[in-house]
Amino acid sequence: MNEVKNWLRDNLKGDPILWGIVLSFSLISIAVVYSATGTLAYKKMSGNTEYYLFKHSSLIFLGLAFVWLAHKVNYKYYAKLSLLALVFSVPLLIYTYLKGSNINEASRWLTIPIINQTFQPSDLAKLALISYLASMLSKRQMNITNFKETLIPLVLWSGLICGLIAMSNISTGLLLFMTCLLLMFIGRVPFKQIMIMIVVGAIFGTIALTIGQRMQTAISRIENFMDPTQTVFQLEQSYIAIATGGVVGKGPGNSDQRNFLPHPYSDFIYAIIIEEYGMIGGALVLFLYLAFLYRGMVAVTNSSGAFGGLLSAGISFSLVIQAMVNMGVAVGLGPITGLPLPLLSMGGTSLIFTGISIGIILSVSRSEYEAKLAAAPVSNKPNVMSHAG
Repeated sequence: MNEVKNWLRDNLKGDPILWGIVLSFSLISIAVVYSATGTLAYKKMSGNTEYYLFKHSSLIFLGLAFVWLAHKVNYKYYAKLSLLALVFSVPLLIYTYLKGSNINEASRWLTIPIINQTFQPSDLAKLALISYLASMLSKRQMNITNFKETLIPLVLWSGLICGLIAMSNISTGLLLFMTCLLLMFIGRVPFKQIMIMIVVGAIFGTIALTIGQRMQTAISRIENFMDPTQTVFQLEQSYIAIATGGVVGKGPGNSDQRNFLPHPYSDFIYAIIIEEYGMIGGALVLFLYLAFLYRGMVAVTNSSGAFGGLLSAGISFSLVIQAMVNMGVAVGLGPITGLPLPLLSMGGTSLIFTGISIGIILSVSRSEYEAKLAAAPVSNKPNVMSHAG
């Protein structure tokens, strides 16, 4: 037992509570995705119901490996990589829009040769933009009101990236834009400049909707949500799953609505969680996301530099806001978006980028704690390297 504790202490550094939350999400995801994909696997894999279990589990472990790798890197290096990743994202997003794999009438994916795995460039662009904004805002804190040197790069990059994403994925582009506004607010950008950002975002967003692929889909989804006389099929099945789940649920693997609900392993996985684990399970998942956000904010308060705090805040809010929107859609609080539930939905390369994002938050807590530990007098240094915040 001591050997295990020593290994965990030496290899899983950073916030141990955040590590526990991430590992909890991973175990829940494996169990729920296995149940939600049972019917799909039976139909597509000639009865091999374990196919998606092994596939998803391998991606979960790969994502955890990227969490570990990303948390070993000092977070300050991500500031140097952010602009390069951002510049690389622009042609990648344009190419995906023009030549990408068209799934559900949207070109959001590129298929990686040989491994035949789909990849969403928007995942890279989101992480790159958040890192770039955090870096720029931290460097310009003493000159934050300078429009030419500070605000123009922030506004143009945010509008361009969010607009390119919105051409094929409106909800992702909008949530990323909201995260950018939040980062600017936390970074002490004056309200007047934030309003300029909103105006520019509205212009880029209008252009993206006009020339993009999803305008009619977005309009129809909003109209269907606002129509009091009918409920769209997906929401109807989600309501049935939630209503029949009750307080304690039907039990693991006993979902009935997975046979009827579109994308029960992705967009509506929260409905399957409530159906199988009840309102108790749904509340537990909600609590874990709120705990994740809280621990991300702890990393912000413990950060001695502006960049680490802004970076941790931007990533934390980005993941949790998306989770809240997904869960809100499942219970009927908003129109259907098609957004997956971070850390729980079945996915491909999105799990890798989510892992990198979480690893960066852990890197902030690890690097700042080790810096404080190195600066502390010898007599005040603790015996362990883990940090609970």
